[in-house]
Amino acid sequence: MPDSDTTTPAAKRRWPILITAAVLAVAVGLGLGFLIPVTKPELAVSQSIVGGPFEMVNHRGETVTQETFKGRFMLVYFGYTFCPDVCPTELQAITVALNDMGTRADDITPVFVTIDPARDDVAAVRDYVAFFHPRLVGLTGSPAQVKAMTDAFGVYYAQARDTGASSDYLMDHSSLIFLMDRQGRYVTHIRTGTAPEAIARQLEAAL
Repeated sequence: MPDSDTTTPAAKRRWPILITAAVLAVAVGLGLGFLIPVTKPELAVSQSIVGGPFEMVNHRGETVTQETFKGRFMLVYFGYTFCPDVCPTELQAITVALNDMGTRADDITPVFVTIDPARDDVAAVRDYVAFFHPRLVGLTGSPAQVKAMTDAFGVYYAQARDTGASSDYLMDHSSLIFLMDRQGRYVTHIRTGTAPEAIARQLEAAL
């Protein structure tokens, strides 16, 4: 169960950037990714049930589908911009891994998909992805669109305990990084708390 959090939404938006380095160091050094309370234990991933058609809106306000990404590998992470620790940590790890890979990562498009469309509109997602890899694409949409995409990837999410303010809450969600091939088919996944250098090795082996 997530810890109680009474910080205002505005303050929360500053947290991910301020604490990313410290949290990443702890998560990598101690390997505590699966102990972070805002995630749910991941089930075994089957290629046959990961991925599928979707229609979302990117951080530039453009409608995109699975066809938009055809021809490139997708590195997909589901989270939300108010997340105080896990999401910025994972996105920072992805950023470092892709930077370390250099030109070997040129065919990979990192994608952040919100599971909190009530708060994560296009503007919020646009501001958030700007803090991470320059190729990171942020996706949002209607609750139905988000539900359809999370169902396609087998991702769990739910609103956690309310702290008292209607707009000030945490989300429980599964936390895996999915690598999809040029045709949008599942290749492999990377677990929470994986160090950037290990992510880079896993990506290079899968490509």
